[in-house]
This record gives sequence, C-alpha cells and structure tokens, in this order.
Amino acid sequence: MAFVEIKGLRKEFGDVKAVNGVDMGIEEGEFVVILGPSGCGKTTLMRMIAGLEKPTEGEIIINGRTVTELPPRAREIAMVFQSYALYPHMSIFDNISFPLRARKQPKGEIKEKVEWAAGILGIERLLERRPRQLSGGERQRVALARALVKEPAVMLLDEPLSNLDAKLRASARDELQRFQRDLGITTIFVTHDQIEAMGLGDRIAVMNAGRVRQMGTPQEIYDDPADTFVATFLGSPPMNLVEQNGIFVGFRPESFLPAQVVGNGGPVQVFPYEVGRVENLGSDRLLYGTIGGGEQNRTIAKLPSTVPLAIEPGERYDFVVHADNLRYFDKGTGQRIERQPA
Repeated sequence: MAFVEIKGLRKEFGDVKAVNGVDMGIEEGEFVVILGPSGCGKTTLMRMIAGLEKPTEGEIIINGRTVTELPPRAREIAMVFQSYALYPHMSIFDNISFPLRARKQPKGEIKEKVEWAAGILGIERLLERRPRQLSGGERQRVALARALVKEPAVMLLDEPLSNLDAKLRASARDELQRFQRDLGITTIFVTHDQIEAMGLGDRIAVMNAGRVRQMGTPQEIYDDPADTFVATFLGSPPMNLVEQNGIFVGFRPESFLPAQVVGNGGPVQVFPYEVGRVENLGSDRLLYGTIGGGEQNRTIAKLPSTVPLAIEPGERYDFVVHADNLRYFDKGTGQRIERQPA
C-alpha cells in the first residue's frame, strides 16, 4: 500500500491549462475517484501521476518519495486503460505475464504470479484464450490481472468500465470494489459517471476546468456541495437552484415536497410551484415546473410513487423544503455560503 501526495500540479498545452494547480492527498489503501466532465483535466492528471505526461509545474510524491521526474516503471504504479490495451495476438496468459517477462523474471515465478492474479479475478479458465474470445467484463478482469502481477503500490484506473453495458457495469463495480478492498491497494479511478463515483469511492475529487472544486466522501459532496458546479454536476436530477435576493437557494429534488404531505419536522421554506409536466418512473414521479412562474427558476421535484397525492400539469401547489435541506450560494462566484444573508 502507498500514500500519494500531489502538490501544485499544473499541465499546460500551449495556452490551454489542462490541469491548473491541483493539491491532493490520498491515504494508504484508499479508493479515490476523480470525477468530472469531458475536458476537465482528470485524465491528464492521471497520466501525470503515471508518468506518461510531464508536469509543467508541481510535485508527485508516492510513499514519501518524489517521483515527478521518474519514468513510469520506477513509480511502483500500474495503470488500466479505458481500452484495456490487450495484445490481440497473445494468449490471456501471455497478456497478463507481459510486464513480468519484460522484467525478465524467472518462468516459474511468472507462472505462479499469473495463476495467483487469475485466481483472485476468477479467470483461470481463460488463460489459453485470445482477447477476441472474451466478453467486455472478462477483458476488464484480464487488464486488472496484468496490472496486479506487477504488485503495484498504486493502481490507476482510467474509465475502465465505460465500454461495458449498463447491466454489466453494475456487477463490474461490485467486483472491482471487492477486489480493491480485499487487496488494500491504493487506487485512483477516473470517470465522468457519477453513479460509478458515488458507488465506488471512499472519497471523490470533483474536477472542472483543470481544478479540483471539492474533495470529500460521496455523502459530503452530495449533501454539502462547495459551489454551484458541484451542486448541479452531482445528482440525477441535479440540485435545484432558485434565485432569491441576489443569491441562489439550492435543494435536492427529493427534498422538494408538497406541503400537504410534510409533517411537523421543523421550519420550512414555502415555494409556489407551477407544475408543467409529470413523468412517472414507476418507483418515483418527477415533476417539472417553475417557482413563482419564473422561467429562470425551473425546478424538479422527485416524489416517491407511494405519495398519495394527485398532481396535475398546469396547476399551482405549495411545495416546501425543510430548512436543514436548504443550501445557499453566492450568485456572482457560485461559492457556497453558510447561511442566507439578512
């Protein structure tokens, strides 16, 4: 296991600041997810940690040793790419053993390590096959096994689930998390998929425009976003932002409820809500509408289907949010403020 420190890391491509001053600490055995939209700098950050890109400025430290100028092979890291990068003409055994053969390790040791890694990932029966004969999930496990035989201190995973279908991604997330927990390898996982991030990460670093906007546990980031970008990037549907007196008032769709069904649970804020459309999803209903009739305050409510209340499009209702579920943001900067100004 290893701890990783990133200090003032920057990467510029001409006038483009792909990574613009990132500081981050990752604990031993931690599973950290770097989450953000396309072009936010997350893959460039990962490639600098791996040694595949040279930083313009800053330091990368693994287990107390500065590795910023070291080549990838000297960093005690292993990386699994989005494409898995398997050699199509090689058997699965040869694909997994490739990094060991490149180090000229003894054949007996190579066989032992390949069988160990294949056993952990449940692919022993596939060792004589070729990559084209495997499913997407099996190829992913082969790529993980090839990384694992290097016995890395840090595992880097660059969107390794993105090529799988939705059903397979769910099972692959479970397998990946179990695998990481069992081995305790410090893991950095890059994705644009918030479900992956929320389901896998001990902590999430949300990136945008080359910067880390917020880092914390999935629940911390969901409940207490640091700014309007994080608030609206994380969550499906995202957090509602309503303009009031020069600030944005934020609240999650599941906290936005009809006044008739809310009990006595403390102070609430009341919003006049005009419903435009109702979407029935089976377990939930999504209501799309506006607060106070203002188009700039378009808002979504998420109601459990068990709520015994008829909601009709075109009608206006009083909806409420408990005060504990309200978040406030500066309209100019987008930054979170702790309480509504008087």
